[in-house]
Amino acid sequence: MALKGKTALITGAGRGIGRAIALAYAREGCNIALVARSVDELNAVAEEVTEQGVRALVLPCDVACEEQVSR
Repeated sequence: MALKGKTALITGAGRGIGRAIALAYAREGCNIALVARSVDELNAVAEEVTEQGVRALVLPCDVACEEQVSR
């Protein structure tokens, strides 16, 4: 994949498929913006992402809430 140096926004990044995608992209050199409702889960994934040598940004948000998405 040609992801090195790019940034991806991953929703549902706290667990399951979203977490797996975030980690796979990070292994390819992609910086990750992590979005989910649970701050604790996002922080744990952010740690794993940064261990791959890329940046992680934690963005707690319920994407079903338009106000939170707009913020």
